[in-house]
Amino acid sequence: MSRAPKGESAGPFPLADRSAQALAGIDWRPGWLDGWREPGRAVQQHIMSGTSVAQALNSHGGAPVRFVPQSALPPGLAYEQFIFEQASVPTRDCLHDFFNGLCWLRFPATKKRLNQLQAAQIAAAGVTALRGPVRDALTVFDENAAFLLAPPLLWEALQARDWQRLFVGLRPLWQDAQLVLFGHALLEKLVCARKPITAHVYRARPAINSIAKLDAWMADDLQAEKLVGKPFMPLPVLGVPGWWPENEDFSFYDDRSVFRSPR
Repeated sequence: MSRAPKGESAGPFPLADRSAQALAGIDWRPGWLDGWREPGRAVQQHIMSGTSVAQALNSHGGAPVRFVPQSALPPGLAYEQFIFEQASVPTRDCLHDFFNGLCWLRFPATKKRLNQLQAAQIAAAGVTALRGPVRDALTVFDENAAFLLAPPLLWEALQARDWQRLFVGLRPLWQDAQLVLFGHALLEKLVCARKPITAHVYRARPAINSIAKLDAWMADDLQAEKLVGKPFMPLPVLGVPGWWPENEDFSFYDDRSVFRSPR
């Protein structure tokens, strides 16, 4: 899949650019940004001082790739293939690629594994107009996944889409649970948080007690065949206890346009 430029700028963020305004206005306080604040603020400060997104990400270090300008991607070459072959990520000066870069910093093993799986699919089938079920699943995971580390009762309620049980009846169990956001498009959308924003939730082993261990476990667990089976559950993220003041009023969960019943 070739990647569209999406309004790449020639240099650092222009102050009039909507993405620059959104970047400057990120509120780092919400609970869903736990763990993202320190690297996010550091990279944000570099960008706002006049560097490109790629330069700012490289200055932080810790990723298994280099971040390069979008113009480094040759015309017609698949974005994922370029990353795999060059260990370099074409990066635009936009909010989407800012969060993608942060994901590479925080989940290097998982991101590398996703890229390996994408490259294997491209090598096997080439680049076609339709990506196919494996690449579609990989893209959904990369863009919108979140990892749930939780007691079995919470996962069972999520599977049943029993929202009242998940968020009201079992609310005390959320003290022993953690929802870790991963998808960079998901993080981007939450800059302007809205009630309908929904993550594709992947169940992680609840005994994991650090991001480094979660990253290693996810990289080992990810298999193309497993993802084709769509092992995701939809979860409106603002329903997570402690993440949004309005959900303290349990009528928040009565909105059937957001908290939908199983089909």
